[in-house]
Order: sequence, then C-alpha cells, then structure tokens
Amino acid sequence: MQLIEIKNMKKSFDDTQVLDGIDLYVRDGEFLTLLGPSGCGKTTLLRIIAGFETPDEGELLFNGKDMLRIKHYERPVNTVFQKYALFPHLNVYDNVAFGLKLKKLPKSTIDSRVTEMLELVNLPQVAKRNIQSLSGGQQQRIAIARALVNDPKILLLDEPLGALDLKLRKQMQFELKRIQEQVGITFIYVTHDQEEALSMSDTVVVMRDGAIQQIGTPTDIYNEPENAFVANFIGESNIIRGRFVKDKVISFYGREFQCVDKGFEENSPVQIVIRPEDVELKAGRDDLLQGTVTSIVFKGVHYEMILDVHGEKWKVQSTVAREPGAVVGIYVEPDNFHVMEDEA
Repeated sequence: MQLIEIKNMKKSFDDTQVLDGIDLYVRDGEFLTLLGPSGCGKTTLLRIIAGFETPDEGELLFNGKDMLRIKHYERPVNTVFQKYALFPHLNVYDNVAFGLKLKKLPKSTIDSRVTEMLELVNLPQVAKRNIQSLSGGQQQRIAIARALVNDPKILLLDEPLGALDLKLRKQMQFELKRIQEQVGITFIYVTHDQEEALSMSDTVVVMRDGAIQQIGTPTDIYNEPENAFVANFIGESNIIRGRFVKDKVISFYGREFQCVDKGFEENSPVQIVIRPEDVELKAGRDDLLQGTVTSIVFKGVHYEMILDVHGEKWKVQSTVAREPGAVVGIYVEPDNFHVMEDEA
C-alpha cells in the first residue's frame, strides 16, 4: 500500500536548486534508501518529510492527505540523526521513556514500552546505565529505541551509521534490517554509502544534483543501471563506448559480441557496462580480447587488477592473480554486458 507520495517537489537555498522536481512514492512497510553524493538533495528531502524544511513547490501526501500543513511534532514520523542527540544527563531508561512521559502515560505503560524497545535493540541490560558509558553502536541502538517507542508510522534515518567504525557499521546494517522487519514500519534511510543501500534496502533511490537518476531494487540498480552515473556510483564499472549492431549483438574494439539487450536503434552508438567481477581471464587466444596486466592489489577475498585493453584501463576482480606484464585473454558472458544509451 502506498503510504507517502511526493509530487514535483522543489527546493532552493539562495540561488542553488537543491531539489528539482522530485516525484516519488513510498510503500507501507518498505525500507527505502535515498542514495547519492553529498549535496545531491537527499537530506533536504528527508527534512521536508520530517517537517524541518518547507519546499518551494510540490506536494507531500500521507495516505492521500496533505502533510505539509501538519506541524513537524504532529507528523507520524520520528528521526534518527548521525549525531544521536541523546540526553547526557538522563540514563538509558529515561532517554527512551522521554516521549512517553511527555504524553503523561501511566508508569506501567511506560515501563512496558521501554522494556519492549530495549529488548528489540538487544540492550535490555543497560536500562539504568549512563548514556556516556555506552559505546557508539549501543548509543545508536538507544536512539533507535527512543525513536520507535512512540509508534511512528515512518522512521527517518539520516546517515545514522556514519560515526561508527567499519566493522560496527557492517554489524549495524544487519541490526537495522532486522529491527525494520520486526517492527514492520516504513524506514526511509539516507546515505552516500552504496554498500549500506544495497545490503539493507527494499528500494533504492539514486539521486544526483537534486534529481532522481533511478529507482529500483538493489539487484536492479546494480545489474541494470540506467546511466553512467548510476553504474559508477553503485559499485565499480568498466564503461566502453561501442555500437548496438542489432538485437543481442554489440560491437567495440572492432569486434562483435553477443549480449541479451534489445530495443536500441540498429548501428546506434551506445555505452557498454561491464562489472569488474564479470570479467573472466583466460589464456591468450586469437578469438578473445587481449589485455595486459599493469597492476595488481590483493583485496583479501580477491585480487584487483588493472588491465590495458586497446589503450583503455579495465578494472578486473579475480581469485587468480596475474602478474604485471602478463598478457591475458578476456571473456565476458553475454548476460554480463549491460547496454545503455550513449550520453555523449
């Protein structure tokens, strides 16, 4: 069921257009991520949903009703920020209970809800501890508990893992997805980290310069990028200019290759995306493309190599190392070519 609808949303600060005609809907119970580089407008969009900013133009509907007229504290949303904004003078219990006490709920109800939320974030044992005695990951989970204790319909998360170290950040990605699935409400998550977006989201919205570049599942965004920006921002890509000969046939470097793409104009210029992990290195053969290894780095799970292929640099990931200077054959399965319109 559609929960939020955003129509033609525009916002400027001074002479800078931060949002340029955003159209987007968010489903009930969905984990949706706004993904893009700094300055692309994702946090501004989140702040408009929260009620902390007002758009210049556009509509924001919640269950079909205008939400822009509703004060931020009356909206069915809560927000978790990168800086958790926990109260240092209150212990964990009182931080989580703060919103419930403002509503003057019975103590038994408050106790029950706080206990429920601390169990949800796997921290029932820290209720009486001082906030400043907790680790960064624990503080983040308490901030989530405090945001969820009031039963919001939507939880907004503005780069909440940014202050954590890499190992803890990866752990919290799984925790956040578990929490979202357990409570069953809508999460709208802002990040510039494509790994976070791919690992947690039901839907990813890729943004650039105030506009949406692509909306899709993590698999669709990764495997079927709609333009070179998305292809390069989501993972790593080799992008080669070539021609679309006919349905299921492309050409580049003077050779024809089988692909699975259809529907482009015959003999039209295109861009061809090849992911580094989809390049297979074989012994040099006349029927294969040839590349020369120019550098190699061990990445733990695989080796990352740079190849010179017809004067262009290709990035390749393989579990088998090839030494610099080695000449190798290059093979790509037909379904690992992705064809896009040429943006030049």
